[in-house]
Amino acid sequence: MRIAGFTAYCIHVPLRRPFRHASATRSTSDNIVIECRLEDGTVGWGEGVPRTYVTGDTPESSLRLFAGLPVPNLFRDACSNWDEVVVMLDRFSSFKVPDDLRGCLGNPLRAAVESSVLDAFGRAFGQPVSGVAAVIAEAQTLRIAPHSVRYSTTIDSEDPSRLWRSALKMRFYGFAQCKVKIGHPADDDAARLSTIRRWIGPSVDLRVDANEAWDSSEYLRRIERLRPHNISCIEQPVPHGQLEKLNGLRRECAVPIMLDESLTGWNDAQQSIRMAVGDLWNLRLSKCGGFIACLRLAALADRHGIGYQLGCHPGETGILSALGRHWAQSIRVVRYCEGSYDRHVLRSNLIEEEITFGYGGHAPPLTGPGLGITVSREKLRSMTVAQQVHPVLE
Repeated sequence: MRIAGFTAYCIHVPLRRPFRHASATRSTSDNIVIECRLEDGTVGWGEGVPRTYVTGDTPESSLRLFAGLPVPNLFRDACSNWDEVVVMLDRFSSFKVPDDLRGCLGNPLRAAVESSVLDAFGRAFGQPVSGVAAVIAEAQTLRIAPHSVRYSTTIDSEDPSRLWRSALKMRFYGFAQCKVKIGHPADDDAARLSTIRRWIGPSVDLRVDANEAWDSSEYLRRIERLRPHNISCIEQPVPHGQLEKLNGLRRECAVPIMLDESLTGWNDAQQSIRMAVGDLWNLRLSKCGGFIACLRLAALADRHGIGYQLGCHPGETGILSALGRHWAQSIRVVRYCEGSYDRHVLRSNLIEEEITFGYGGHAPPLTGPGLGITVSREKLRSMTVAQQVHPVLE
């Protein structure tokens, strides 16, 4: 089976309410969606969430990048199994962007195209996307049989008057883990955490995410104010440019540090290991270049005694939610799992199925062919602001 072609879409996704953190506030999400068509008419779907403050990408730059690639040559192979699909995808994902020293520009495009291909061939093979984990050699020690996934929740930098209600709601909903966005200039982080801990209860695992908001010179003072509230880790406390400072700071403070904006792919991961910074890595499918890249990063982390979580971007539609479910249900030792927020975050979703997590963050494995979802073309048309067609077979 061969790929006949792709259609790339820029879409505008409406959110239920604005989502605020130290790096951005958004009430919509501008994403890219890729449709992959096989020669027999089978269709697969992929999604990426470009963020300028993460990888430097935008939806528009992602489409320009795709338009400049030799798509017919990259996707010329006829594939009859997952091994052959992975060889073809590795060839595609190896493209370089000039002057990109970190190797992360284009990652949302890599993730979206890869997912569309995996979905299409999974449907053709009659196998779920999670099955591709079986042929990624580096990840074999992490593989387990498909299992249910338990997601954590997030409290953003919202209006302080609503904070106790949000915390109480998370407690009543039975979440075991909660991430709190900190670092916004208008917020008193210690006071916010005090309120959240009081209402969410003592047993919930609380972690915090500063989104690069702190300067390294103030790190110890700020983190000491948060420690009384029993936080399990802090995510990306300082800007990527100050990464080398974290090595010494880790030795002076026992709170584990998770890298996010400083962990965008393989180059960043190697730097984290070499510099001995980062106790955990936030692996986001769009940010890190896709399903396969994140499997390899998780395996690398595991070999070096580094923990990892599956992260997500606010505004992901059900396409990325499904891809994340397949990833998380396939491997072991995911410290935290984020995603599948669909009906809680999105005003309108692209998929017909309801795959939002349930009580306590619990969600069943997805077992249907490909991603196991149905994209609504009507909803896709309503959100599309630009599109391109990329033929492979003439």
